Amino acid sequence: MVTDPNKATRKPRADSLRNRERLLAAAAEIFRAGGPEASLEAVARRAGVGIGTLYRHFPTREALFEAIYRREVEQLAGLAEALAKSEPPFRALRLWLHAGVRLTATKRGMLTALTLAIDKSSEIYAFSSAQLTLALGVLLRRASAAGEVRGDVEPEDVLQALVGLSLMGRQEDWETNVIRLVDIFVDGLRAAAPLPADAVAG
Repeated sequence: MVTDPNKATRKPRADSLRNRERLLAAAAEIFRAGGPEASLEAVARRAGVGIGTLYRHFPTREALFEAIYRREVEQLAGLAEALAKSEPPFRALRLWLHAGVRLTATKRGMLTALTLAIDKSSEIYAFSSAQLTLALGVLLRRASAAGEVRGDVEPEDVLQALVGLSLMGRQEDWETNVIRLVDIFVDGLRAAAPLPADAVAG
């Protein structure tokens, strides 16, 4: 019986990719909730794999953190495109920024180790900045074209405000409070209604 020589290698590769995705999803949940002390053993258990499988994919905690952050940045960038197709402009912007708070929640849980890893190279900074600036720019231009957002707002300004708001709180319910502050901030981006003609004349 002749067998396909590629068949033997195809399934392990698919399994490996599935394991990697399960590990990233599990780690994001655990580190978002538990902070930097959350164990790698807990990540492996949540993903349903052995600790050896985790280390084959991510030999260090820093490597795992960087992979989580990169994955969530990519998902957030993709969300902008999906929201632009499915939601009104201003609501799409608001929902995207709420999702940005959740990204920061994950980042807060692994901030120290992630910072140490990033210090070795600025590539992940450049990657995340480019991805998020581009994604947010799409939503801002769409909302501005619809007359719903001020035309002088740059994506870099909004991202800087989002990071500042997200990192300022330390209480347990900080995410709820930050989303409330983000809503206040977003409402402040609305385009001003034109003044009545008699007010301008006066």
